[in-house]
Amino acid sequence: MKKHSLLSICLLTLSLFSLSAQADDHSDTIKVGVLHSLSGTMAISETTLKDTVLMMIEEQNKAGGLLGKKLEAVVVDPASDWPLFAEKMRELIEVHEVDVIFGCWTSVSRKSVLPVVEELNGLLFYPVQYEGEESSKNVFYTGASPNQQAIPAVDYLMDQGVKRWVLAGTDYVYPRTTNKILESYLKLKGVAAKDIMINYTPFGHSDWQTIVSDIKSFGSTGKKTAVVSTINGDANVPFYKELGNQGLSADNIPVVAFSVGEEELSGIDTTPLVGHLAAWNYFQSAESDTNDTFIETWQSFIGDDSRVTNDPMEATYIGFKMWAEAVSKVDSTEVDKVRPAMYGLSLPNLTGGTAVMNSNHHLSKPVLIGEIQDDGQFEIVWQTEGEVVGDAWTDFLPESAVIVSDWADPAINCGNYNTETKKCSGQNF
Repeated sequence: MKKHSLLSICLLTLSLFSLSAQADDHSDTIKVGVLHSLSGTMAISETTLKDTVLMMIEEQNKAGGLLGKKLEAVVVDPASDWPLFAEKMRELIEVHEVDVIFGCWTSVSRKSVLPVVEELNGLLFYPVQYEGEESSKNVFYTGASPNQQAIPAVDYLMDQGVKRWVLAGTDYVYPRTTNKILESYLKLKGVAAKDIMINYTPFGHSDWQTIVSDIKSFGSTGKKTAVVSTINGDANVPFYKELGNQGLSADNIPVVAFSVGEEELSGIDTTPLVGHLAAWNYFQSAESDTNDTFIETWQSFIGDDSRVTNDPMEATYIGFKMWAEAVSKVDSTEVDKVRPAMYGLSLPNLTGGTAVMNSNHHLSKPVLIGEIQDDGQFEIVWQTEGEVVGDAWTDFLPESAVIVSDWADPAINCGNYNTETKKCSGQNF
């Protein structure tokens, strides 16, 4: 009887141990959340990033997965609906229990999910250029900040003799904050207020006749004029078409875009766009062995030799690779272990240089200016000599110039440290 009781106790103990182990390791896969719009106005840009993450997961699984497990994608569609992004983020973390999320495009979608990912201690990789003025403990920003795109683009145009500036954007946080920075920067460079025109339109805007007419009039004073475009999504197609309709070309009023890449140009008539510019950290036309391999892998995965690559795809690629390396380094997917393991990680970018993750959660990236060609590709006409460290807080707004971000320095350990008050402030700490 005693032997039977002892055996029962042992079996019960083993059973409880097994249940405990299962609770700690609730899945035989590592779940990767994908939070990109597959419908709505931003689907034109975001669907490709969903496919990029799926490609990276497939490649990682071919290489043996991570920590002895296969990676599993959990894809949701926030449908270009900004409040829905927050709901889907909560679903990914609480219901699906994902280990990491790759997602968002617009800053309004990122701002929507930010309180959720911080509350639930998730880990988001955000792969698109943005306005800066943020550094969250739970977000790695693998796209460009203004000093890695907007400021160099304006400097380039100034060198080309531009004196009058049209700052045209979609009406949400990224264009408004970026243009606030650019307006301040232009004035610091001696540009008069009368030589700066600012205009905003809603997402999906399609009637550009009046606005383009105003741009044409603004550029008819004899001073060389350029448009700095933060127009996002499918509104770009009728915007460029109307420029052509009214005879505005790169020869008389060039446009430099921050949200138009190869994907947005594919499948449309690029004749009215030839010669216009875009500023990014990567173009498909970049010459490097790593880029050749990436393009070949992408076109093979998608089953179409004509499919293009673009900058947010490279940012997704870099973020995924770094996350996988950090997971392997700490032998865990726990956010609080993976996050510090990211600092200082480096790997080859697709332009022939090196991407480095800095302790402000921003990458070091090269800056490139590309000129649109009639085949929808970009000829690189200018680039920085090396990589530029992403600045979370701009130097060109007084309230931001005194703020720094450093999550590795124990004396700071926050995303918004005020160098004058010696304190962290706001929400991002």
